[in-house]
Amino acid sequence: MTQTQKPSHPTPSAKKGKRSSSATAAELLLEIGVEELPYQFIAPALATLKDLAEQLFKDQRLSFQSLRTLGTPRRLTLVVEGLATLQTSMVKEAMGPSKTVAFDPAGQPTRAAIGFAAGQGVSVQDLQVRQTPKGDYLFAVKQEEGRPTKLVLEELLPQLIAKLTFPKAMKWNSTGARFARPVRWLVALYGGATLPIESVGIIAGNKTEGHRVLGAAKGLVVRDAESYLKGLERQGVTADPQRRRHMIEEQIAALCKETGFVLNADGDLLDQAVYTTECPNAIIGSFKPAYLDVPQEILITSMKEHQGFFSLMHKETGKLVPHFIAVTNNRAKDMGLIREGNERVLAARLADAKFFFDEDRKVKLEERVAKLAGVTFHQKLGTMEKKQQRIRKLASFIASSLRPQDAELKQACERAADLCKADLLTGVVGEFPELQGIMGGEYAKHDGESEAVSQAIREQYLPRSIEGELPKTTAGQVLSLADRLDLVAAFFYVGLVPTGSEDPFALRRNATAIVRIILESHLRIDVGSYVDAARNLVIGDGFRGAPDSEQEGRRRMTEFIFERVRHYARVVHALRDDVIEAVLKQAHGKALDLVDLVQRMKALESVTTKPEFDPLIVGFKRAHRLVEKEQWDRKPVDTARFEHPTESALYQATVDEREKMKSAMTRGDYGQALDALVRLKPAIDAFFAAVMVNAEDQAVRSNRLSLLQDVDAFFNSFADFSQIVVQGSRE
Repeated sequence: MTQTQKPSHPTPSAKKGKRSSSATAAELLLEIGVEELPYQFIAPALATLKDLAEQLFKDQRLSFQSLRTLGTPRRLTLVVEGLATLQTSMVKEAMGPSKTVAFDPAGQPTRAAIGFAAGQGVSVQDLQVRQTPKGDYLFAVKQEEGRPTKLVLEELLPQLIAKLTFPKAMKWNSTGARFARPVRWLVALYGGATLPIESVGIIAGNKTEGHRVLGAAKGLVVRDAESYLKGLERQGVTADPQRRRHMIEEQIAALCKETGFVLNADGDLLDQAVYTTECPNAIIGSFKPAYLDVPQEILITSMKEHQGFFSLMHKETGKLVPHFIAVTNNRAKDMGLIREGNERVLAARLADAKFFFDEDRKVKLEERVAKLAGVTFHQKLGTMEKKQQRIRKLASFIASSLRPQDAELKQACERAADLCKADLLTGVVGEFPELQGIMGGEYAKHDGESEAVSQAIREQYLPRSIEGELPKTTAGQVLSLADRLDLVAAFFYVGLVPTGSEDPFALRRNATAIVRIILESHLRIDVGSYVDAARNLVIGDGFRGAPDSEQEGRRRMTEFIFERVRHYARVVHALRDDVIEAVLKQAHGKALDLVDLVQRMKALESVTTKPEFDPLIVGFKRAHRLVEKEQWDRKPVDTARFEHPTESALYQATVDEREKMKSAMTRGDYGQALDALVRLKPAIDAFFAAVMVNAEDQAVRSNRLSLLQDVDAFFNSFADFSQIVVQGSRE
């Protein structure tokens, strides 16, 4: 049985900027009051709340003018303007049994017809017989009037609240309801009237709470969204996160202007300030200048991670200054006490950081390396010591292939690899894991290692994000590549590969970093040889691998890197998918020079804009299909068997242009190489216009197929042109 729904009287959309009349539309306000939410949860929760509400209203045929969400650590709020007071009415149609089954030979309804009518809530007499492609069938047609929105909301809003999900949720009462933090109150108003919904064991009312410190003890009675927002403002709450963001930015800008310092901008820290406050108030504080002897990365990280403070830099030198900006969730006549409290707490944190830094420098990195044997990399992949040893061998191999004659580079890469993971055992990195590599470079410099070695260690984790800064030194590039190639190879070997959206070991991010380092540093290397080297080193350590053949394991890892190349070419260079595939299809089993592959893609994309290209591809695909259909084995073309001048012309054009393409490709001039293909078009067109490939004479037919195979091979020497979609066609 199938069922269709047709609105009988669609509700016209309200004109932008105008409210529908009170008789047909009203305002909805829903607030979920909670204990303080983790700031990371709030923005995703508001986005989910908005999406869920829009979908549920659509499913329930409830039209509205506008919908927005607001939120603070203590509340998630939904405001809907111009929400229709009635559901849109609709006509329901349901198809039932066939006519032959529904009625007996005497024309009387059978049990099938009676049962279908009863199930649809209509009488047998009201059933309709309609023609369908399958024959005559019964249909039940009924008008479903829209229900009052108030009644729908009483059912809908508890569902909406229940559908909200969080990275972590908890139970706190006998209802068994789950939420990020305990829900303490609910506000639900429609058209100014309270909706007595019940969710998580709480009955909604019209009373909310203001700021914990600045708000009134008796709370705030709400009539509508306007009174809600204005009332909360009087009680110290700015509910709109975008307005809080603007307030914070203005306050920080004013402090920087007043002091002459420059903000060390941090988008994540700004988000934290927005979603940890209801009444943001930026203040400036200071710490002892003596702490500036500690590397500024430690100080900046300590201020950010432990306290959520913004760091400040000197306008001329760009160096850290002994001051910070804190965004407090309070407003007092005298902010001095709050400032002093923040300074006191930060001083203790910085003292700890300085202690760790001073203690770490008492032990050389080299002395810590042996202890890596006691640090687990992964339960299936042994220790960090084993990983470090693989990185050293792989870094040595990469350096040698990159610059065969550069002994200093190889030596620097090997030494950096020897020490690159030792900072995992330091106090600072134990306290601030995000400083891995940075502290290793700092301690290597302190230990007297060369600049190349210390900088490579510092750069080994770059880029730290998808679009993050890349390693600038060659040794840093080598070390980063070695580390990431080993990571991908190791996890692929033991079968821990990304699935769908799940990627717990960030392998996609690491593969993207490999691609970016190679392409944006313009490294002309064979990635395939690096994949083989990385896999062999992992295999050599004796881990239990996934049940893949050696060939299949290599193919899967290579394809994984190719997928990142696809993404890069698509996003960074805006290349067509078929162009990307055409080049990558021909790359398997060959030297994998990613720089070369992307250059080919860009050249191919460029030539596709020429007017003669699409007709050329049509001709090529005709040739390709004939050869493919016959599964033709390559045979030498016999020029003596040519019967028509177009055969000789196509053969000679292929020979001439092949030489020109070969010369152009040797020079790396892929535009000129593709022009050689384009120049082949007249000869291909003339050939197909003049001769029939499937000639009656078997020898002539075979010779023509061999000629077309030559053409096919000529095209495929650059890319797999069978992947190219002729624009405007379905090919």
